[in-house]
Amino acid sequence: MNMADVFGNGSEKSSMIDDVLHPAEVTILGVGNVILRDEGFGVRTAEYLDAHYDFPENVQVVDGGTLGIELTQYVTGTKKLLVIDSINGGQKPGTRFHFRNDAIMEHFQDKLSAHEVGIQDVLALLTVTGRKIPDVVVLGAQPYDLEAGVELSPEMKKLLPLIAQEAVDVLKDWGIEVKPKAEERAVNYGIVAEESVREEME
Repeated sequence: MNMADVFGNGSEKSSMIDDVLHPAEVTILGVGNVILRDEGFGVRTAEYLDAHYDFPENVQVVDGGTLGIELTQYVTGTKKLLVIDSINGGQKPGTRFHFRNDAIMEHFQDKLSAHEVGIQDVLALLTVTGRKIPDVVVLGAQPYDLEAGVELSPEMKKLLPLIAQEAVDVLKDWGIEVKPKAEERAVNYGIVAEESVREEME
């Protein structure tokens, strides 16, 4: 399934937002602000996964950008949710994080960033409305550089394949078959998703 981009990287949501919704049993959700360098790590990892691996039809890869509670419509009905994010856990830059289920809400108690607030609120809303996602995993890494810019820092970029492999391992634990693409698609990590889509339409 192709990656769904919901245009959450600091711009207005697409007026065609309903057309990019692909409800799926398993959702890989990359979140973050790609105009603040390493803050966009989750989105860039989702792009990396989409470019390097083939997923079965019951798996969707979503660029959630910086959307908040709006993310609810992209994950409602999902049975297994894998969130990838740049995580400010107060650790040494490059430190990797892996949270599962109850440990996720414990981590999000501090509401460390705007999109983490969004994730926390989405999970809480689904729980109180009887639509709790049975299995949730959050992967991420402590950022090196949060200055303005769309390129990941060199150190953070080196973590892309490591976190991507960890994501693949999580999916395999869930019984999801993931295969490397026969021909990897080139990804320009120096642009935001809106620009990429605009170029394809020209």
